Amino acid sequence: MYSKQQASALRQAFYTAFGTYMAPILSADEEPQNWINYKTGVKHMLIRMDTPNRGASIGFVLTDPDPFLRLQVFEQLQQLQGILNETTGFDDWIWESTSYNQTGQEISRVYIALERASVLNKADWPELISFFKARLIALDQFWRLVKFQFED
Repeated sequence: MYSKQQASALRQAFYTAFGTYMAPILSADEEPQNWINYKTGVKHMLIRMDTPNRGASIGFVLTDPDPFLRLQVFEQLQQLQGILNETTGFDDWIWESTSYNQTGQEISRVYIALERASVLNKADWPELISFFKARLIALDQFWRLVKFQFED
């Protein structure tokens, strides 16, 4: 069992290593990309990687405090599900119109999860890096195709 400080330090070390690994990889637009803090350019819409003590996930997180607006964007994403599956090459996306983040805020999510790896186990880091890398690059390709549909 790790203390909160130890777990936080391991998580920080993982993201530093992942960021260093991803730094030379360009976006689908052939531009430098901050992969760790991927900005979609749409308010309240993020591409987020999550590493709880066990498992991992990556996908879109919609945080608009107005439930109507948040669900409207979620439905726009749902309409693009075929393009998402085709562009990313993954069809095991989990669609949650209503979920809650760590602070209890109501959110919507579209994500893929990895159950068996732990960010707290350095031996699992190669699996986590492979998981995140493939899906983050795929999400970037998808987002470059469809982002104009979400801009104001």
